[in-house]
Amino acid sequence: MLREITLGQYYPADSVLHRLDPRVKLMGTFIFIICTFLYNDVMTLTLLTIALPVLIIISKVPFGYMVRGLRSVIFLMLFTAILNIFLSSGEVIFKFYFLTITKEGIVTAAKMVIRLSYLVIGSSLMTLTTTPTALTDGLDKALHPLTRIKVPVHEIAMMMSIALRFIPILVEETDKIMKAQAARGASFGEGRLVDRVKAYVPVMVPLFVSAFRRAGDLAMAMEARCYRGGDGRTKLKPLIYQSRDAAGYVIIFVYFIVFLIVKIFFPVAFAV
Repeated sequence: MLREITLGQYYPADSVLHRLDPRVKLMGTFIFIICTFLYNDVMTLTLLTIALPVLIIISKVPFGYMVRGLRSVIFLMLFTAILNIFLSSGEVIFKFYFLTITKEGIVTAAKMVIRLSYLVIGSSLMTLTTTPTALTDGLDKALHPLTRIKVPVHEIAMMMSIALRFIPILVEETDKIMKAQAARGASFGEGRLVDRVKAYVPVMVPLFVSAFRRAGDLAMAMEARCYRGGDGRTKLKPLIYQSRDAAGYVIIFVYFIVFLIVKIFFPVAFAV
């Protein structure tokens, strides 16, 4: 299960998406997330469903590798779907004692599952095609206007980059600890739910110790290299827009406009 987490990992490949400026990919991801939360009919869902496979094909990231990231959030999706199915009011289609399933609950649950799936895949697509360094530079550049109102843009970008870097590191560390505990006779998949939760206690303690140790080592390394934030810092490879980046922006905004037109002018006939 831990190996299925794709968020924060980078998949090296020679594709158009890999070569795009990180600011373009950040904008595209932001627009895609907005569209995911705005969809409420078949046509807007179709636009989202068409865009995602096309982007995966262009990225040259294996489809199976991309989709397997959903396994890490399958419990969250099931939990959300069950809550919506049984707690939503509306037209009752099944009732058993205090359990009531409504048509609106099923529709809402389906929407939530689709949204979560698309959010995970869309976010993973950005991190899989962008190195952590490029992502930090892109965030720094994209949010730079906020420095005029004293927002610590560079520090925010650095924290997000470090957090993304730590995800695969902590996943690998957790996997090693679990294998070491299993070799000593620990069992993580047997017994009652309470017993399974207790079995993870010997994993969480060394994991937290390891995480704090890595954070301390990182802070010491940054201090030893005289890191003092983003003031006066220069880039070895500064971000410069290319013609493909301009084309990327055009495609993103045209897609968003088409999405809004479909949502505004076809809200009822194709509603779900």
